[in-house]
Amino acid sequence: MLFVCAFAPAVLAQSVTGFALPAPGCEPKGIAAGPDRALWFAELYGNNIGRIASDGTITEFPLPTSSAYPYFITTGPDGALWFTEVQGNNIGRIATDGTITEYPLPNAGTYPYGIAKGPDGALWFTEPHQNNVGRMGTDGSVKEYPVTTADALPTAIAAGPDGALWFTEQAGNNIGRIGTDGTVTEYAIPTSFATPASITLGPDGALWFTEWNSAKIGRIGTDGSILEYPLPVGTTFPYPAGITAGPDGRLWFTEGPLSGRVGAMSTSGQLQEYPVPSLGPYAAYPAWMAAGADGAIWFTEEAGMIGRISVPGGASAAEVRFHSR
Repeated sequence: MLFVCAFAPAVLAQSVTGFALPAPGCEPKGIAAGPDRALWFAELYGNNIGRIASDGTITEFPLPTSSAYPYFITTGPDGALWFTEVQGNNIGRIATDGTITEYPLPNAGTYPYGIAKGPDGALWFTEPHQNNVGRMGTDGSVKEYPVTTADALPTAIAAGPDGALWFTEQAGNNIGRIGTDGTVTEYAIPTSFATPASITLGPDGALWFTEWNSAKIGRIGTDGSILEYPLPVGTTFPYPAGITAGPDGRLWFTEGPLSGRVGAMSTSGQLQEYPVPSLGPYAAYPAWMAAGADGAIWFTEEAGMIGRISVPGGASAAEVRFHSR
């Protein structure tokens, strides 16, 4: 069974409109642009995979496994979306028609988390509770590779420009690189206890990542050199989380849960921040991001909304919009 919702936009403040998710407590997490020009996202507590069209029409597809807790999602090499189920211990696949297939992982309790399409036509994912990076073929076959640092807590993962996958180690305080042959290299983040949260390929051929605990945006070249850019810490701590490359040549990232902002940083470290309005009784909590086929930045908002940022004129302006009931 699937659920389709389309709400008329409501003007809530200057340049803010939107459509809320049908169930505010669903807590949307990872989001990705699909091959159908829509955005697809995981609902952690809703136990659905959601789809939002550029006009705000929302469709939800329930998962076969109950309490699976889907978390991150990516477009696969086969024209489908692939996602992790942290509690279900599966890697899931959803076709654009909503057909879902689940592939169990060989070991229990792996807590699959981040996922990305690899250059080898496979899906690569992290297993924080097993301290592994996994590889799944589109046929469901799995290989697992241990991370060098013990208890490193590998989390987010992204494909690099060098034919390898790059990932964050929240407890290891490293950025890791894994070749498609399984060889792992680790690079220490200069700031201690930085807690790297998310990672993406930037327009400059480097990998950019957020440092949740140290309020910095990091950049790592394929040679392992790291630069860090501090965010302003005012009355509320930024806690940068999701990050994606935008169509304007900047890196866009979320700040939550306290600041309720999204930020945009040029590859030279110039920063702009934009407030995210709170819609309804919950404080704004922007979480994870993706660039859409419509030239906008889309993000999940954990109070139960999907956000859209129009970027007219590239870096010169930004308009924050919500899709809300």
